[in-house]
Amino acid sequence: MHSFLKSIGFSRIHTIREQDELIGEVLRSYDLKKVAADRNNQLFAQISKDYAQDMGITVCGYYDDENLFHMEYYYPYFNGTQITSYQQIAVEKQAGAEAYAGACDDLRVGTTLIFYLLNTSEYLREKGKRRYPQEMQNASVSLSALSDGGVILLPLEKSKLQQERDAQTRKKRNSLYMAAANGDQDAIESLTMEDIDAYTMISRRIRHEDVYTIVDSYFMPYGLECDFYNIMGEITECREIRNSRTGEKLYHLGVVTNEIPLDICINQNDLTGVPLPGRRFKGTIWLQGTINF
Repeated sequence: MHSFLKSIGFSRIHTIREQDELIGEVLRSYDLKKVAADRNNQLFAQISKDYAQDMGITVCGYYDDENLFHMEYYYPYFNGTQITSYQQIAVEKQAGAEAYAGACDDLRVGTTLIFYLLNTSEYLREKGKRRYPQEMQNASVSLSALSDGGVILLPLEKSKLQQERDAQTRKKRNSLYMAAANGDQDAIESLTMEDIDAYTMISRRIRHEDVYTIVDSYFMPYGLECDFYNIMGEITECREIRNSRTGEKLYHLGVVTNEIPLDICINQNDLTGVPLPGRRFKGTIWLQGTINF
C-alpha cells in the first residue's frame, strides 16, 4: 500500500483488495498512456488516471510480445504547474524497478534537490534519441509534492525595508555559492564566516524568541528516503479540490520556500490550521518532478 494515497484523497483504502480494485479502475478507464522502449528494448508503459486536476494515480509496467500488460508498480502523482529550476539535471535509475530519480544542484537551497521522476516514458524516449546528456543541460524541471502532514503558521511581519534587505542578502549569498562552486577560496571563506555569524545570532535570539520568528523558510532532507523533505515556506496560492471518486477534500497549495516555487497537495484532514496566502506552511513532503525537455 502506497503511504501517500491519502494525500490525493484515498485515505479509506486499507486492504490489498481495495488497492487492486483501484488499480484495475485505472487500467480500464485511464486518461493518458505513454509508452517507450527501455534500455533492453522492452515496451515500458505509464498508464495514468486523473481523480482531480493535475492529480491521480499512475500504473507502470511492460507490454509483452502478445501485447499483454504486466504491472510492475504504481504511485500517486501531483503535477506541478510552474517551472521551479533551470539548473543542470542528473537522472539515475532505481535498483528495483524501471523508476528514476532526478537531481539538480539549486543554489537557493545550498544542496542537491532529489526528486521522483514522473515522466519516465518521456525520459526514456529522449534518451533513446541519443540527445542525452547534452539536451538535459538545457531542460527545466517543474517540482511538485505530496504531503502526509503539515501545519499552518502565521506570517512574520516585515517592513518594506526589511524585505528589500532580505532580497539583497539572498542575491549576494547566491553569488557567493556560485563562486564557491567554481573553487573561489574568498567566496568559501565568506560563506563560512556568514554561517558562523548566523549561528551566533540564532544562539543569542533563541533564548527569548521562538525559532519560527527567526527562521521564516527552510528546505531540508527528512528521514532515510532521499526524496523526502521537511519544509517551511510562504503560501502564495490556495485552492480547495475534491477527489472525484471518494469525495475527500484536498488542498492545492502554492508555496515558496528558499525562493523555490512548489505546488503541494495535501488532504484536508492532514493539515492543521487554515491555509491562506501570506501564511506559512510547515510539513513533510514527497518531492516529485517533471523534466520539461
